[in-house]
Amino acid sequence: MTRVLILGGYGTFGGRLARLLAPDARLTLLIAGRSLERARKFCAALGGAATLEALRFERGRYALAQLRESTPEIVVDASGPFQHYGDDPYALVKACVALKIHYLDLADSSRFVEGVAAFDDEARAQDIFVLSGVSSFPVLTAAVVRAMSHDMTRLDDVAAGIAPSPFADIGPNVFRAIAGYAGKKVSIRRDGAPKTAYALINSRYFTVAPPGRLPLLRRRFALVDVPDLQAIPALWPALKSIWTGAGPVPASMHGALRALAWLVRLRLLPSLLPLAGFMQRATRVLRWGEHRGGMFVTLSGAGADGRSIEREWHMLAEGDDGPLIPSMAAAAVIGNLLAGRRPKAGARNATTDLELADYDRMFGERRIVTGVRERSDPSLPLYRRILGTAYDTLPKAVQRLHAFDGERVAQGRAAIDRGNGWIARRIARAFGFPQVSGEVPVTVELRREGDREVWQRNFGDQVFSSIQEEGRGRLDGLLCERFGPCAFGIALVVDGDHLRLIIRRWTLYGFPIPLWLAPICVAYEGEFNGRFRFFVELRHRLIGLIVRYQGLLEVRAQTREPAL
Repeated sequence: MTRVLILGGYGTFGGRLARLLAPDARLTLLIAGRSLERARKFCAALGGAATLEALRFERGRYALAQLRESTPEIVVDASGPFQHYGDDPYALVKACVALKIHYLDLADSSRFVEGVAAFDDEARAQDIFVLSGVSSFPVLTAAVVRAMSHDMTRLDDVAAGIAPSPFADIGPNVFRAIAGYAGKKVSIRRDGAPKTAYALINSRYFTVAPPGRLPLLRRRFALVDVPDLQAIPALWPALKSIWTGAGPVPASMHGALRALAWLVRLRLLPSLLPLAGFMQRATRVLRWGEHRGGMFVTLSGAGADGRSIEREWHMLAEGDDGPLIPSMAAAAVIGNLLAGRRPKAGARNATTDLELADYDRMFGERRIVTGVRERSDPSLPLYRRILGTAYDTLPKAVQRLHAFDGERVAQGRAAIDRGNGWIARRIARAFGFPQVSGEVPVTVELRREGDREVWQRNFGDQVFSSIQEEGRGRLDGLLCERFGPCAFGIALVVDGDHLRLIIRRWTLYGFPIPLWLAPICVAYEGEFNGRFRFFVELRHRLIGLIVRYQGLLEVRAQTREPAL
């Protein structure tokens, strides 16, 4: 059995790594830390096929003796904070090299990860691997960039960001690391030259939205000091720009953290380190929203023909599956070792030791999905631009209705149900929804105007219309549908053989309105016997049903229809 010592094994990232490795009966996991009692409690609760041993382990000058006594074959340092390891930050690395023990760490400090290369000659001589930064930043980032740039002859810009769930438990050492560099200078690359920016202050917005999936709401990502800032340019020396960020929520908490970083930037505070504990406690109280997280990597460059290429890789993780991702790189390296695919000897960052395919199995076993978007041609139909590659998975009748450039007319019949309340009738009348119940003939006329589409729906003698376009700003990644002064940000989600339309945001006269005040909408498009099928139901929590209509359509006329 392979003995793996996980330092910080009952902590946040070490504990998640242990859970990933626990099903493997080929392993003996040494759950190590400064508290033997906590290690024992963790082992008792973990379960799994692996053999578990609790171990008290102190970092520092006694590391060599402790490693001799515990006899691991692999050591994983999952403790940290690596930015504050003291006068001899590589004591554990030195001990592993001396005893010919393979070493991994989950370091998030760019300086620490870069410094591991100093042990390369010794590690080669001992025929062991010493891999640093074995986490999402920079290993997953580098793997994604390699996969997405396979047909590029020039890579110009790379940006990446992590969007944690508000309910993800983040360990105290992560907050110590963040508090240590918040508001401090960070070296980045911009326009082909080294530049200085400030951690948690420099920021940008992004929407994590794999094609055909329910996206995260648009978030602000703030610059973080992670190994990617040096490791990625080392792999692609001609890279002009590199940027990495984190987008925690809720936004109010993120804004407060950025305000504190400004105090450091303005030298009104020397550091946020004294506030690290408070910051962690605050995130355990100030948490609301969806238990979902994600990550993005964007890149731009050129192909062999000189054509400009812009791509985005999106990842979404549901519930408690997302927090496992930072520990997956170490689990994959150990899994490859057990399968006979041992990393080559030497000391380095781990950016070349895993590929995106190494993550696929672990993603597939959990509620983690990924997708790639390319810069879309503005001449393409609206729904194809928003859905990207997911558009091709839609039923043919749905594709046929939306694939037009010019005009489209579809006819059929619909069944309509109306809410009986006075308020429901007034709302339906204000929006122009059908004012009759029963079955009526329906005609839908679609007309493209620039990059927008005008939808006019004729239910018997009742007519109502809306304007649809790609969402921008707060509605980025969504379909924006406008009914007079109201604008709805709608997610286009491919669900089996249906296209579901889910309201994610809405505004009134341009002002954002809380989602809980919006009507509850259940809407989908599909196919029945080769015809386009639709279902729309609008109701409100307080007033009940407003309108429900459903039916079948058949395309009768169109102009300049593009290929499906």
